[in-house]
Amino acid sequence: MIGKQKRELRARGNQIKAKIIIGKEGFTEKIVDFINQAFNTTDLLKVKLLDTCPDECNKIAEELDQIPKTDVAQILGRTILIYRPLKKKKKKTDKST
Repeated sequence: MIGKQKRELRARGNQIKAKIIIGKEGFTEKIVDFINQAFNTTDLLKVKLLDTCPDECNKIAEELDQIPKTDVAQILGRTILIYRPLKKKKKKTDKST
């Protein structure tokens, strides 16, 4: 991702609320499942780490970056902004002519 794209994503990220919240259990496979599910409807997610989270923000950001086709756009305090392009829906063509 280039700088201009990251700036645009950070600007959009200011408008949204955190959809994924990581607490005392830390980063688990369950979190990855929630993230993959959330990316079905949006291309930009905000992940919030609570004070009870045992993992460091940078470590979780690295793990989030390992999810296929997902990029970390911003780390701000205990909040991580991640991006994945939406899947393009294939248009059905009617060839009844």
